Amino acid sequence: MKPARLSRRLSALAAALGSALLLGLTPLPGAHAAPTAPGTPVDVNGQLKVCGTKLCNQYGKPIQLRGMSTHGTQWYSQCLTPGSLDALAEDWKADVLRISTYVQEGGYETDPAHFTDLADSLIQQATDRGMYVIVDWHMLDPGDPHHNLDRARKFFTDIASRHKDKNNILYEIANEPSGVSWSRIKSYAEQIVPVIRNIDSDAPVLVGTRGWSSLGVSEGADESEIVNDPVRASNIMYTFHFYAYSHRDEYLATLSRAARRIPVFVTEFGTQNYAGEGADDFAMSQRYLDLMAAEKISWVNWNFSDDHRSGAVFKTGTCRSNGPWTGTSSLKPAGVWVRDHLRTPDDFPTA
Repeated sequence: MKPARLSRRLSALAAALGSALLLGLTPLPGAHAAPTAPGTPVDVNGQLKVCGTKLCNQYGKPIQLRGMSTHGTQWYSQCLTPGSLDALAEDWKADVLRISTYVQEGGYETDPAHFTDLADSLIQQATDRGMYVIVDWHMLDPGDPHHNLDRARKFFTDIASRHKDKNNILYEIANEPSGVSWSRIKSYAEQIVPVIRNIDSDAPVLVGTRGWSSLGVSEGADESEIVNDPVRASNIMYTFHFYAYSHRDEYLATLSRAARRIPVFVTEFGTQNYAGEGADDFAMSQRYLDLMAAEKISWVNWNFSDDHRSGAVFKTGTCRSNGPWTGTSSLKPAGVWVRDHLRTPDDFPTA
């Protein structure tokens, strides 16, 4: 535990330990007390940590987080309001919000201070609602994460410095690397992970994988290159992205194998094609969700906006009209589907 945290947390930690003893559970060493309302995901699970191939809560119990990703905050910040975030936490029952800070495409590189402050505000709003937060460095094109290495150092230094005392943060350091070898991605990770660890030693770090975070499948590889040459760091997971209409059995099989060999977090998926548009394939999506439930693979759906594509959960114009955010009247079919799954336990019926 960092010295600056100690005096502020002794009483809170004592209370958390008392609650844990009543439950017959003992928190892991260094587990943080959750400063949130009773019953929220962070209150229940506290500081997360990678244990073996699973994501575990403060008691060392494997858990599955399920939630939503924002679209690019340079385009759709108007969809992230107190009302919509209340709905995500309370009506949708989401555990986690992924905050996507694009680097290019009118994003971070155009105004680092603005986009850092925007991410900072959204992190705090999600924290206030008892949700976990994935801080997503949404590099996409160029596909080599080294292109944004200095920017990433600055961004994660700023964000970690502001939120190091929180127990609900996960850092996703490279959204979708492409066109580069696994060794190149690993090199980037081994430079950025220490930047975060030197400030926040406890938060899990999520590492993007080859081929648009397909564990290499989209570029003719698979998870074995990671198994054979993992990132030299602890408390990390590797990301996998899929879009069910496009990514069929080969991708599903890769995820199934990988989940038994390395820690995997699905930080982005859709029920449509790889562009997040077109027809929904709910049957194939359900096969993925069944696997992720069985293996306790956490997932985040793309995306919590009213973009015109079918992968955006809200009907176009919903954000401009400020809702309605609860219920299903403002939702596209994909939104109805993912909301139902978030609101339902892992044994959601397949029929």
